[in-house]
Amino acid sequence: MADEQAHPVTIADIAAEAGVSVPTVSRVLNGRSDVAPRTRQRVEQLLRDHGYQRRGVRPQRRARLVDLVFNDLDSPWAVEIIRGVEDAAHAAGVGTVVTAIHRRASAAREWLENLSARASDGVILVTGELDPELHAELRNLQVPAVVVDPAGVRDLDVPTIGVTNWAGGLSATEHLTGLGHRRIAFVAGTPTLLSARARLDGYRAGLDRAGLPFDPDLVVPGNFDYASGARAADVLLSSSDPPTAVVAANDQMALGVYEGARRRGVRVPDDVSVVGFDDLPQARWSSPPLTTVHQPLAEMGMMAARTVLRMVEGEAIESPRVELSTRLIVRDSTAPARPRTTGPLPG
Repeated sequence: MADEQAHPVTIADIAAEAGVSVPTVSRVLNGRSDVAPRTRQRVEQLLRDHGYQRRGVRPQRRARLVDLVFNDLDSPWAVEIIRGVEDAAHAAGVGTVVTAIHRRASAAREWLENLSARASDGVILVTGELDPELHAELRNLQVPAVVVDPAGVRDLDVPTIGVTNWAGGLSATEHLTGLGHRRIAFVAGTPTLLSARARLDGYRAGLDRAGLPFDPDLVVPGNFDYASGARAADVLLSSSDPPTAVVAANDQMALGVYEGARRRGVRVPDDVSVVGFDDLPQARWSSPPLTTVHQPLAEMGMMAARTVLRMVEGEAIESPRVELSTRLIVRDSTAPARPRTTGPLPG
């Protein structure tokens, strides 16, 4: 008993002892009817035996805090989302607690324990790394939650705020085909993320609309970071038939393509045009300034904060998914295609 008081039993513990799944225990706690009677009795008895305290009972007095959770905080777009969340929260007289879970289940569990302790009013998730057990724990807390793309959390049954990723990938590719480019490469983002797949699909649609075949050799995997963009450029620009243009699934990888090109003595946009996705401040400051797809990151954060605060007040949410528009920002990293003979570029 003393050990249970020091380490409160979780629904995962109950599930393991009962020999059922975590969602089954969650369904019992939520009074759902889709649980077999004998299973329900066994789970309810274990809950009583362990003196399980349902954490979903919210205090009457609001903490006036909102939790904002990221995988990591080393991406510049995270700063833009934080700025939007903070603006909306400050206007409502609510504080913001920012947490990075670093893609570790232990860190996510520690955050959930802290969330329960401080009784935050709502949660904004910019992470896809909560495992099913932790998803169930979050649901059990009954804290209003909103998910912000591009990460995306599946099967959490909460409102989401995203952008038109497919349309963004399409507009980037159509910009290049409109400049006469016919050999256009794509540096892809993390394949498990919905936003990354949508941007790749938009790129493929852009090729199709221009009557260009899809060449899998022109798609190089990346991780949404600078280093993977530079590595992709090394692969693409050393090819015997290199691309005349590159679409990168985010700005950091596009700037990595800049570096890979620079190391090979390849000029942007004279030898290769480059398009990014995000429109971070660095896109304007780069040399040359980067043509990119603007996604309203600060507005996404602001809308997420306003949505979760409305949920806290018990207001109905009209749409479970909101997609804000992207738009192409043309700068100096793209130029009309120039004829050239096949063969690797300099370097």
